[in-house]
Amino acid sequence: MTPQQAPVGEPSRLPCQQAERLWAEHGRMVRRYLRVLGAAGPDLDDLLQETFVVLLDKPFEERGAAPAAVFLRRTARFLFLRRNRGLLPQVEAADAVWDRRCGDDDGDGYLAALRACVDALPARSRRLVELGYEDELGRAAIGRELGLRTDGVKTALRRLREMLRTCVEKRIADERRSER
Repeated sequence: MTPQQAPVGEPSRLPCQQAERLWAEHGRMVRRYLRVLGAAGPDLDDLLQETFVVLLDKPFEERGAAPAAVFLRRTARFLFLRRNRGLLPQVEAADAVWDRRCGDDDGDGYLAALRACVDALPARSRRLVELGYEDELGRAAIGRELGLRTDGVKTALRRLREMLRTCVEKRIADERRSER
């Protein structure tokens, strides 16, 4: 049965254009969510693709951005758990953190706050964050680049993470207070 032939009131399979639009709107959020759950590398890419394949294969009735995001997160969660059966407690904890911190904005508010906090760092600290998290270099490589010992890199990154966490939480709290 084609989407045009689906009985009235019954969801139909998703046309490709609608799926592409949903990918554009929610793909980054689903990727972030899967990373929060613990997916990485090729598994992350596979799970992301599988999530949207389910969207194409299952009857789907779009009811707005928020319900679509919930459907995609639940689908990604199910697929992740199917591959990682023993991780249910960790996934439930990650879900709780996601809901508490990201709410309905798909993590965009936290990401914007993090970018602002990283931009406010001194140049050397910002470079350390870039090498460690954007370039994904190991501690030894970062140490060679910045003239630090490996344990010095570890300590600096730990301190920077704590500073950034505090900065992001303050920005989010300030933003929520200003919205009231």
